[in-house]
Order: sequence, then C-alpha cells, then structure tokens
Amino acid sequence: MSKPRITVYIPSHNYGRFLSEAIESVLRQSVTDWELFVIDDGSTDDTAAVMKLYEAHPTIRLFSTGGIGLTAVCNLALSHAQGDYIVRLDGDDVFDENILLVLGHVLESNPEMALVFPDYYMVDPFGEVYSTERRKKLYTDNHTFDTPPHGACTMIRVSVLKEVGGYREDLKAQDGFDLWSKIFERYKSTNVNLPLFYYRQHGNNLTTNSQRIFNARRQIKKDFVRDKLKDLLPVIAVIPCRRNFDFVTDLWNEKMGGKTLLEREIEVCLSSDLFNYVVVASDNPLTEETVKKFSDKRLSFALRDSQSTIRSASIVPTLESIAKKFDPDLNGITVIRYLQSPFVTVGSIEESVATMVMSGADSSTAVEEIVSQVFRRTRYGMEPVNPQGEFRSDFDLLYRDLLSCVATYNRNFRSGSLTGRSIVSYVMPPAECLNIDTEQKLQIARVVAGGAS
Repeated sequence: MSKPRITVYIPSHNYGRFLSEAIESVLRQSVTDWELFVIDDGSTDDTAAVMKLYEAHPTIRLFSTGGIGLTAVCNLALSHAQGDYIVRLDGDDVFDENILLVLGHVLESNPEMALVFPDYYMVDPFGEVYSTERRKKLYTDNHTFDTPPHGACTMIRVSVLKEVGGYREDLKAQDGFDLWSKIFERYKSTNVNLPLFYYRQHGNNLTTNSQRIFNARRQIKKDFVRDKLKDLLPVIAVIPCRRNFDFVTDLWNEKMGGKTLLEREIEVCLSSDLFNYVVVASDNPLTEETVKKFSDKRLSFALRDSQSTIRSASIVPTLESIAKKFDPDLNGITVIRYLQSPFVTVGSIEESVATMVMSGADSSTAVEEIVSQVFRRTRYGMEPVNPQGEFRSDFDLLYRDLLSCVATYNRNFRSGSLTGRSIVSYVMPPAECLNIDTEQKLQIARVVAGGAS
C-alpha cells in the first residue's frame, strides 16, 4: 500500500451506538489516499465490539487506551500518523463524503496554510439536521482570531502540529483552543464555507463539561500571553465605588457572606499575581478605611470627584488620572472590576487581560451569550434580531455585556476612549454572571454566598 496522504483518527469513549456511522463516513470518502485510526479510550459500552467489525480492513488500525483523555489520544494518533495531513472525527460525528477531498485540496493548493476547517451541520441524536453553522471567512470577513475552530474536523499539516509540540495533556480539555493558540500567530489558517461534517448534540458530548473547558481555556490564554505582558506593564486593577446612584447608598459597603462587597473584591484582585497595582477609586473618603485593612503594598486608594460617579458620566478621566500616576507614558493595561458582580473569580479577571492581548484588540469585556430570541420593534411589528432558523453564522450570535470586567490599554485614554476601536469578548461561566442592581438580587447573592453578615 502506498503512503497515505491524510491520516484520520476517531476517538471513542462510550460512543459505540454512533461509532459505525462515523467509521462508515470515512469509508465513503470520494478520495482513497487516507489511513484511519479508531481509538477506544476506556469505553465500557460496546465500542470494542463495533471496532472488531472493521479489524480486517487494510487501511484501518485499531487502538485501545485506558481512559487517557482526549488530548492524549490526539497525541497518540499524531505519533503514528503517516499522512501529510491529519484530521480528527469524533466517534459521535459524521463526515460528509467530500470533506477529505475539499480540505486536502485547500492545503495542497495553499502551502502557506497550516490548517483548514469547514462549516458544519448540527444534528440531533437521531442524525436529523436542525441547523447549519457557518463561520465568516478569515482575513476577509473576519479579522479577529478570538474564536478557534473545532478541534474535530479541522485538517492540519502533520509537520506543523509536530513542530508546535502537539497537544497539551495537562489540561484534559480544549484541544481546539490549545491548537489555535499555538498556530495562529506563526502560520496562516483558512476556512471553507461548505458544511462538511455533521456535529451531533446528544448531551454526552466530549465538550459538555463546561467548567473544565472554561478552566482550560483560561490557562491556555494566560500561558500564551505571559511573556508578552512583560512589554505591557504595569497592569493596574481599578475597583470603582460611589456613594450614590445605585439602588442603595454606598453599595460597596453592603455585606455578603460576612464581608463587604469591596472587601471581597479587593481580596480577589490581590490574589492575582498579574496585577502590579490595585486601586480603589471612590468619592466617599470612608472607603479608604476598608483599603487600610489590607497590608498588600500594591493596594492604594484614589479619591474620585462625585461628578464622575454620575451614571451618564465617563469613567475615562478617572482611569486616566490613576493610570498616569503609575504609568506616565500610558504603555500599560487597566482592568476595571465592578464589584456589582461579586461572584467573578480571579480566573475570569485574568482572562480579560489575556483575551485582549491574545486577540490584538484594543479592549475586552466579559459577556453572556443570549440563547433566547431577541426582538426589536419596527413599523410593521416585532422583528427578530437573532434569527433562530436553520442557517446561521458566528456573526449572528448576540451577547450581553455583564458590566463586570473590562480590560483596556491605557493608550486608549489619550483619545477619551475606554475601549478603543476594536473590542473582543469572552464568555463568562453562568455561575459568575449575577449583577447586583436591585435589592432582590442583593438578597439572592447573600443566600448564594452564605449569609448577610
């Protein structure tokens, strides 16, 4: 048998009921210069029995691993790959019969491209298509690189993947984001606007452990920007407080779980080694008494003008004044942490900085994806802003600003702007999305935190 051009591998962990369909979709490909690895990673269902049906096929190799995890499985496949290109098909998904033809041709015709990924169909557990997911074209319609492709069904040059060290196994998640963070700065990538695989949603997908994925994403971003931040110092955290204009006077002094909101937020910010300075900015001098309770030399107090706390007033002059004290040339970064969102973790705060630096944008903000349909009023009645139909692109998604955490370059303050021209976002875990803007939400937060005093 001649050397294969493309290596395909299918990991399966208890996907036995879908596995035959996945394997058969490779066998139906319109090109034949491929090899296929099927890898049973510690399954307890009938995965092994399904694999045995294909053991005699000349281009299929079967592997059995003891629950080593997805990224380790990816590295196993990479170590055995004989092809020039490699692509993963999850055991519960299905290839279109032309995916290897199309993606292989793109890489063959564009030697400067390291990877290529297609659009895809969303299907239910029974294989019925309910949506077509489309990504805008990189470099032409999409100039931000903050959203990686799926780890699955992305075709990658084997030489490039080996050069960047394969996949990180310490995180046990986020193979797609890990790969993207290693490749997008060094090489060009591309996508094709054809749906070329079927992405099955059934509640037990590899990608359903959301907190594990959030944590892995954060760690990848933080590691990626660690060296870059050396040229962007100082990094300043600012916690704005005010006496009036919230639903209660001195909201910062309200207690939750035995501590004031300000005390909680100071503790979170000081727990990060990312910040060179942490500044509490308030128009109430009594706020400084809370600041004095902490001995960390990075922490200080700045008295704000009461006029700057009005809801319609810009916070930029306050931030610029603070930034210039520690960063006269405005070369660094400021993170605004609003204490009205008391459950935001240090990981999410650090992610605001890492997301901005990694993407090359002017600022970043924490958001929550709006999954329900949103309407706007027109002269003819209500019109959906985010259509829920079968066909949608990544630019059809809507997000809600959580008013919890914003990272920005200090240079933006020179033009009076908080965010600059280019804003990117990162999605906050649901448990961190509560914003205290009413008495009722304050009481809810107290219950969640474990008491009012």
